[in-house]
Parts: sequence; C-alpha cells; structure tokens
Amino acid sequence: MKKVLHILGMLFLFTLTVTAQDWQTDLTIAKQLAKENNKLIVLVFQGSDWCAPCIKLEKEIWSTSEFKKYAENHFVMLQADFPRKKKNMLSKEQILKNKELAEKYNTRGYFPFVVVLNTEGEVLGQTSYKKTTPAKYIHLLESFKD
Repeated sequence: MKKVLHILGMLFLFTLTVTAQDWQTDLTIAKQLAKENNKLIVLVFQGSDWCAPCIKLEKEIWSTSEFKKYAENHFVMLQADFPRKKKNMLSKEQILKNKELAEKYNTRGYFPFVVVLNTEGEVLGQTSYKKTTPAKYIHLLESFKD
C-alpha cells in the first residue's frame, strides 16, 4: 500500500511540474529569456485575489493545458500581481517592481490588462479579458507580432 501511495504521490508531483505555468516576475529576466529564446513577452497585470475578470482569465486561459503547452514554446509569461488580501501580500521588493511595471505599461490601472512586448520591452499590442477559447486568445496574442 505504501508503494502505491508513493507512486501516486510522485505522479501527482510530476503532473504539477509538467503543467505549471512558468511565470516571471522581473522584466529584466523576462527580456533576457525572450531574447535567448526568440519569444514574445506576455505581461499580465492582475489582481489575483479580488478581480473577477482576472480570476476568469486565469481559469479560462492561463491555466489551461492548451495555453500552457503553447506558451512554453512561444511566450515568456510575466506577471504583475496586485493582491489585496494580507495572506497574499508580496514582498516589498516585488510590490515595487510591479508598481514600476504599471507606471510604464499600465498607466490607467486596468485589471486585467495584458500587454504583449517584444524582446526589447516595446509594446506590440494590448488586450484584456475576453470570453473566448485558449486557441483564439493565442491567435490574438500572436497577431501583435511585428
């Protein structure tokens, strides 16, 4: 019985590792990864614990296996989260980084707000939550390419 539980536990951890979205939280690192791998940067401004459309975007697009599989090979995902609940508070350093990103890319304070950047951090396009499929959202993001 212990062996079965151990194997099931290992499979669960492997599944989490394979399907987890690799979010960056630093623009400098995101730009470096984008340059090294010739990928677009998808910068997502969200309020993960209070913004209903942000939560829907996470559930309907970002966390789907279809999107994650595509993003792994085509995008560097950069997250600027602005949680409100104390239990979800970010470090002071991360709060400052997110504010700097907002000052540069989200001056109107929209949530959710999705900005597609090139490897230099220049804006190629922007969008928000849309009630659509992961495939159509991927097509939208790709349509912003130079």
